[in-house]
Amino acid sequence: MDTERVRAHWNDRGFSCGLWVDPPGQAWSDFVHEADELLMPVEGEIELTVMGRTWRPTLGEEVLIPAGAIHTVRNVGVATSRWLYGYRRP
Repeated sequence: MDTERVRAHWNDRGFSCGLWVDPPGQAWSDFVHEADELLMPVEGEIELTVMGRTWRPTLGEEVLIPAGAIHTVRNVGVATSRWLYGYRRP
């Protein structure tokens, strides 16, 4: 996956882009942000719950988490997970 290409594409759409790294078993529960968030798994296996809907996005799958949506991200794999995230700039 070309993360620089993703970063440029997100930037063109008004989003920041960073890389998050989680060990196996890490969970970020019930977060709410004031801005839209993009998320894209790039390594490992994560499970995502957004407003009660749970699924496992595939590597390279872009997910939009709307502003104000309660969401949880979990590393459900046996290895480190890495995912891109970005917030819509005001």
